[in-house]
Order: sequence, then structure tokens, then C-alpha cells
Amino acid sequence: MTDEPSTSHVEFGEPETLAERARDAIRSGNLGSWPVIIALGIIVLVFSQTAQNFFTPANFENIITQMAGTCLLAYGIVFVLLIGEIDLSVSFVSGVAGVVVAEAQLPTGAHLPWYVCIFLALLAATLIGAFQGSVVALIGVPSFVVTLAGFEIWQGVILRSITQGVVVIQDNMINNTSNYFFSALGGWIIASLVTVAYVGGILGGALSDRRHGITVGNPIVLGLRALVVPAIAFLTVWICNKDRGVPFALLLVVGALLVWTFVAKRTTFGRHVYAVGGNAEAARRAGINVARIRIVVFMIAGAMSGLGGIVLAARLNSVDLNAGGGTLLIDAIAAAVIGGTSLFGGRGEIRNALIGATIISVVSNGMYILGYTTGTIFMVTGAILLLAVTFDTVVRRLQVRSGR
Repeated sequence: MTDEPSTSHVEFGEPETLAERARDAIRSGNLGSWPVIIALGIIVLVFSQTAQNFFTPANFENIITQMAGTCLLAYGIVFVLLIGEIDLSVSFVSGVAGVVVAEAQLPTGAHLPWYVCIFLALLAATLIGAFQGSVVALIGVPSFVVTLAGFEIWQGVILRSITQGVVVIQDNMINNTSNYFFSALGGWIIASLVTVAYVGGILGGALSDRRHGITVGNPIVLGLRALVVPAIAFLTVWICNKDRGVPFALLLVVGALLVWTFVAKRTTFGRHVYAVGGNAEAARRAGINVARIRIVVFMIAGAMSGLGGIVLAARLNSVDLNAGGGTLLIDAIAAAVIGGTSLFGGRGEIRNALIGATIISVVSNGMYILGYTTGTIFMVTGAILLLAVTFDTVVRRLQVRSGR
């Protein structure tokens, strides 16, 4: 968004009607997350009518806990994709974090306090991200090659570290990152805090735009945005309170979403991330330290992989030789892309990861209830990913044609 050079006041509203704005968005390919959100709604509706026990509070919470770890990894992937890079090592980086937190808490080992174990795991994952980002940014090795090597290296580290085959996490505070559920009152307090933070962010952004003489936009759209998320927050709490309560893992997912959305949208660093993804050479000529941005972005991806790895390990109360394996890498990248983050860089939002992770978890959960095999679920997930990438390519062409 750029300042209008001769604007000294703010106009609330656009001369176009909402219908005209919608038509213009379709022609230009500027659809945002709406197609994916609509698709998610259709998927939920279909499974609620066909899959027994799908639309229940207990299964709702199962979906949340299943998607939490993947979603946290996907937040980091979004940042990497925004600068036009890729990180193929996030799954095993998360596995390394799980191994660190598990080994550090062992009563027969270091037996460190839970918060020290978590800190060390996050630190290890962040340092891995810094190392890989430095090789990409300072030496110029393609991120695909660097992180593919990391995929192998960190998998090897996991296999060498767990000589006994499995490490049980005995510290309940660590396990609570995935298995703790808030009381009913705690859930309502969380929904209220999320509402205040989100609405405050919207109003703060509008006031900031107004101070800088930027057109705020249609007040109806602004009002709807301020109402939808709080409504979803309170509805989620209401459903969760019918079972075990709001899971702590959901708080981590929402908290990380708010923090990283603020960083991406309301900070100089965030604007530089989009600039580098849009055109790295132009960003360099504008005075942006492109290498620093790349290194920090890979550090963010490492940190979020570490947090996701802790949650994934806590969910099983253990780590084993398969930590970070399976479909975790594909699911994390697919979540970011399916949610609407462009593979070409410069376009996407942090919330895309949450939307994409939700779709993957809902599809897997619903098909599992219906009795489909794992192979079929993989095929459907892959087809959804292909459709998302195809849609992204078409949208990019429309934007080029429209001059956006």
C-alpha cells in the first residue's frame, strides 16, 4: 500500500459498490483467502452430512490438536515463501527440537527444568535456521539445495541421538503444551483477549492509515472484519467447552498468528520481507539489507519448527526415530500453499497457514472417519495441493495482465 501524494484527508468508502469491487477483484485475481475459506466451508458441510461423529465437540478438539504442530511449522514456511525461497528441512528441524526437549528433561540425564528444556529446543532450532539462512544469503547457495541437505543432516542427527529408539517425556509441563485444556472460564477469557487484540489491531491500523493520509476503505467491510474473527473465537470456545475445554495448543496457534501477522503487516521488517519477495534486486537498490532479511526469515522458520516440534512431541508424550518424518514436511508446505501463499514470493499472509492446515486436517479427519485408507487420503491431499498451485499460477497471470 502506498501513500497518495496529494491526499490530505481520509475518505471512508469507495466510489465503487461492493459488487463492483468483487468483479474487479475477480478480473484482477486479487481474491485473497476467500476461495479457500469457501472451499473449507463446503468441505465441513459435506463431512458433517456424511461422516458420523464428525460434527461433534470431541472431534472438533481432535482436529485442533492434530493440526497445531503442522500449523506452527507452516507459519515459518509462509515467511520463507514470501521472500521467494523454500525450506525443505523444517520437519526434521522440528524433530531435532523434540529430541532436545525430550533428552534435556530426562530424570536420568540432564533433568533440567521444563522451561529450560523448551528454551534449549527453540534455541537449537533457531540456530539451525540461522546457519542455513546464512549459507543461502551470504554464500548464494540455492535454498532448495541447502535445506535439502539439511533434510538429510538433521534426520541423521535424530537417528544418531536416540540410541534407545524412543525417549519418553515425563515432564507434565512439557506435555501440557499439547495436552492441557483450559477451564470454561479460561476459554471465555482467552476469546475476550483475542477479540480485544484483533479489533485493536484493526482500529490501530485504520488510525495509522488515517494519520498518513491513506484511504481507509469501505467502513462496512472494516466492520465485518472486526466482527467475523471475534464471532469465530467465541463460537470455538463455546464448542470446546462442551467437551474438555480450549486446548493450550490452540492458544499457541492463535498467539503465534497474532504475533507474526503484526510483524508481517505492521513492522518495517515485514514490509521489507514483502519487498524482497517482490523483487530482491529492487529491494537492494532501495537500501534494504536483503541478506539480513533472508537470514532472519530462516531463523523464524527454524524457531517455528522448534515450537511445532515441541507440540508434536508433547502430543505423543515421546519422541522416536521417526520424529519429523512421515508427511509432516509435505503437510507444512501444503498448508501454506493451499491457504493462498504464493510460491513465487511477495504475496500471502500468515493466516494462510492456519486456513491451509485446517483444510488438510479436516480432509484427513473426515476421510478417516468415513473409512478411507491412508493411501487415498494422501492422493486427495496431493490433488488439493496441485489445485492450489494451479490456482496460484492462474491468479499470478491475471495480476500481471491487470498490471498489479
